[in-house]
Order: sequence, then structure tokens, then C-alpha cells
Amino acid sequence: MIKLFVGLGNPGPEYEATRHNAGFWWIDALAREFKVELTLDRSYQARMARINLHGQALWLMQPQTFMNLSGRPVASLARFFRIAPEAILVAHDELDVVPGQVKLKFGGSHAGHNGLRDIHAQLGSSDYWRLRLGIGHPGVKSEVVNWVLKRPLPEQREQIDICIDRAVKALPALIAGEMEKATLLIHTAKPPRPKPPRPAE
Repeated sequence: MIKLFVGLGNPGPEYEATRHNAGFWWIDALAREFKVELTLDRSYQARMARINLHGQALWLMQPQTFMNLSGRPVASLARFFRIAPEAILVAHDELDVVPGQVKLKFGGSHAGHNGLRDIHAQLGSSDYWRLRLGIGHPGVKSEVVNWVLKRPLPEQREQIDICIDRAVKALPALIAGEMEKATLLIHTAKPPRPKPPRPAE
């Protein structure tokens, strides 16, 4: 079962609506679902909420260390509360997935994502779950940094938010450790509603 839900992003209002903060958007959605407020815990350098669900403690976390040092808060809390890597889910922006798609994945490489790279290093393991929120690719490698630090187009943000809502619906399965069921719920998108026909001119 997932005990620690982490969303990756950069702190500060100037980054709040940028593509790199898609992981923060996921945690914000979970906080709304649980009806809790994230508060800054300076000891972990993260905005956090602790939830008691059926006698089980769950945590929501948004590291406030900037992306490339995200692993420190995650590893500190995991060590203190003895949370195994496989009970951690990290939500992050994913260049190789288009807006409108979201993928649940266990383990594997960090694929150059600076937040995942530091979590790998600090946990000493890659065996944790990732929620890959598609933000698309600018098409040119040299434009990636500029791309992730810009706001998505309104229609792209809408598609990302739809994916986040779909992933939130998988929350009971994630908490129960029913990862196959969660994967099916997250990966199965409803077909878009057909647009009404345009009136004849």
C-alpha cells in the first residue's frame, strides 16, 4: 500500500503554474480530496499533511527544496517512519508523455528527471512508484529547460487536470495496495465527448 504521496515541483509563486509543478498540482488535488491543508514543516523542508485513515498514517508531501534536491525531504521522512520505497508514490511532470495522458510506473531509471535523480540517490533505491503526468516535449532538447519552466497552454492545462482527477479516483486502490486495479483506473481514459455539429451557415 502507498503510505507516502509525494508531488515534485519548485516552491514560490513564480513557478506555481509552470509545467514542472505538475506533481504539486496532484498533491493539491489529494489535499482537496482528503479535506486537509498542507503546512510547512521546516524539519523536513516540505509542505505536508498527515492523514489517519482506518488507523493507518498517510502523508502528503511537496518538497520545498527546489527540484534537484527533492530527495532529501522524501528520504528523511521515509527513514524516520520506516516507510519502504515501494510504499512511496512520486508524482512528476513527464516529457515523454503527451498532455492528456498519465502513466503509473514502478521502478526504473530517472530518465534524466532531476527530481527523480535525487530521490534515487537519497533513498538508495529506484523501487518506488511514479505517477507520470504528461506535459509533452518541445521537440528540441535544447528547449526542454525553457519548456518545463513555462505555463502550459490553457487546453494543455485542462488535459493535465483531467488526468489528475482520473488519478485521484484511483486513490482507494493505491492506498489498499491494489496496484493492478489502480493502474487500470489511471490508464483508462474515457473517450472525449463529441463536439456538437456546427450550425450551417
